[in-house]
Amino acid sequence: MLKMKQLAEDFGITEALAKLYIEQENQGTSTGSEWFGEGAQITSVSPVDGAAIASVTTTTKSDYEKVVAKAQEAFTEWRMVPAPQRGEIVRQFGEKLRAYKEPLGKLVSYEMGKSYQEGLGEVQEMIDICDFAVGLSRQLHGFTMHSERPGHRMYEQYHPLGIVGIISAFNFPVAVWSWNTALAWVCGDVCIWKPSEKTPLTGVACQQLITKVLQENNMPEGISCLINGGAEVGALMTADKRVPLISATGSTRMGKKVAAVVGERLGKSLLELGGNNAIIVTPDADIKMTVIGAIFGAVGTAGQRCTSTRRLIVHEDVYDTVKDALVKAYGQLKIGNPLDEKNHVGPIIDKDAVNMYLAALEKAEKEGGNIIVPGGVLEGNGYESGCYVKPAMVEVENSYEIVQHETFAPILYLIKYSGTVENAIALQNDVVQGLSSAIMTNNLREAETFLSHKGSDCGIANVNIGTSGAEIGGAFGGEKETGGGRESGSDAWKVYMRRQTNTINYTTELPLAQGIKFDL
Repeated sequence: MLKMKQLAEDFGITEALAKLYIEQENQGTSTGSEWFGEGAQITSVSPVDGAAIASVTTTTKSDYEKVVAKAQEAFTEWRMVPAPQRGEIVRQFGEKLRAYKEPLGKLVSYEMGKSYQEGLGEVQEMIDICDFAVGLSRQLHGFTMHSERPGHRMYEQYHPLGIVGIISAFNFPVAVWSWNTALAWVCGDVCIWKPSEKTPLTGVACQQLITKVLQENNMPEGISCLINGGAEVGALMTADKRVPLISATGSTRMGKKVAAVVGERLGKSLLELGGNNAIIVTPDADIKMTVIGAIFGAVGTAGQRCTSTRRLIVHEDVYDTVKDALVKAYGQLKIGNPLDEKNHVGPIIDKDAVNMYLAALEKAEKEGGNIIVPGGVLEGNGYESGCYVKPAMVEVENSYEIVQHETFAPILYLIKYSGTVENAIALQNDVVQGLSSAIMTNNLREAETFLSHKGSDCGIANVNIGTSGAEIGGAFGGEKETGGGRESGSDAWKVYMRRQTNTINYTTELPLAQGIKFDL
């Protein structure tokens, strides 16, 4: 089903969908080349213009069992393929993404609502993590250590886990999946992916691309599997002992449920949950850089990034200067169809998100907040979907209840601080989330204090850049109620493998550790 409005056709969406091979109706559950499904339909509706794009079928328990069986079968073969050869498959997938970057970027933009440039950037993240994983495929190293027993050698090595279950969110509908799969595949794992029910078509598109790569290399189709549906489908995978690792991205509420179920069966979970990210602005900050970083952090992806800037903690000496510059810059923002590159801000994902945005602004005002850039829902020509909202800015206290929570919308809270940078850091850390943070300063002492043991308690801490826009080379994730997981770069690959310590005795004696005697 492709019910495309003319506006979408003007930007080449129909052509993009055709290039991505997802014209077929009712795709939803896949073990690679085989598509099936007996569940109800999910219709993907674009927040850009309110048009129904296409439908997929949800995964039933019977469908799910077929998927797991195929994944288990594929794992027995895939784990025996040498890691550099697995890396070659990932390299070819990266090349496929390069070839389809434009149509996939357009689909991400149209189905999710982020700007076309951000859609292209998300596909570029996929390409980058594939490149990273290719190099990693020749560096899955262990360690060698000296034994206390003569004639013995000790070392550690890493083995594939098996099936990795991936639950991703709508805001990065393809990149987060690739962070997990690219690494898991070179580690020798196979993957089952449940994309967000709000963005199922991008999942189908990615599955089509990797399926073609696997077919071209005569690899088992179960290496990459796709299931679709809501929380009930994710629950099947979360409770399944055959899936040793669950990587889940989403709200803290969702993550706590996943962690409890996976923990009950003593499985492993990788959680990347909510953020309540702040930029500290000191008297020594570069104001121009601050405004650019803060505004992109607050309104990029319409405030729906887990790393979006929610709070701006500004020293009283520069508070009015920063506020005036932000108000002026907000007045220049263009809101509209994200496929039109003249626009800075597109829609938020759906009407439920719009209602949460409005409720947050109302609550902030009731708690005493001063709205300095008014919000509201846009109506009229080009805004028919009802999902376009105005980026808003509110003066608040950090202690307000609404400020303590993450609202997935373009709302920026301004908070004034006085005294030293330690006071600002205390405000920044005084929330339950701990994902991303930043400080704007040209003062070396302030910067180093922010990065020290008594500084930011977040998994990401930046100096003179914003909270948003992490590179794939570093491990991505946060502390506290953000979940503690790490994805993407650095040594995040280790979570996808099981660690094993080996001791080899090459003598004719059998000495025991710690000098224990056991003579017969």
